[in-house]
Amino acid sequence: MAITPSGADKGELAAEQILLIDQDCQVLNESGKPSDESPLHVMIAKTKNAGAVLHTHSVWSTILSERHSASGGLKIEGFEMLKGLRGVDTHLHREWIPIVDNSQDMSQLAQTLTRVLTVSPLVHAVLLRRHGLYTWGQDLKEAKRHVEILEFLFEVIGRENAGA
Repeated sequence: MAITPSGADKGELAAEQILLIDQDCQVLNESGKPSDESPLHVMIAKTKNAGAVLHTHSVWSTILSERHSASGGLKIEGFEMLKGLRGVDTHLHREWIPIVDNSQDMSQLAQTLTRVLTVSPLVHAVLLRRHGLYTWGQDLKEAKRHVEILEFLFEVIGRENAGA
């Protein structure tokens, strides 16, 4: 799996900085330290049979992950943009995005995410409470589209709830 190195400015990445890791998160191509969250990326890729996994730290995903944590997730329905998610063909779709408490223990967090994704196999994303979004796709293009759609919807919901 290709992954970004820990501490790198993701907006300034050069191709030669990308690390290749195995399923145990060991670097295969160069020296360098992969992202601390590599076990989560690997687990999601395996569990969802995804070609790409992306993670954001947006303001809206962080706010909503806290605001809806008591419910265990965030329900999104009735928005045309939902049709951009893989397999969704109507705005009447109800998307459930589980919210999982964040942890610094990546092995434990990976196990928790595995359970959540096994129980909810049709989800397109997971929020880590007070941390951010994980989403995936068959390839990088689809995963990026999922990020853009979900981040847009998070902002709409956040502004709607704030009365802005």
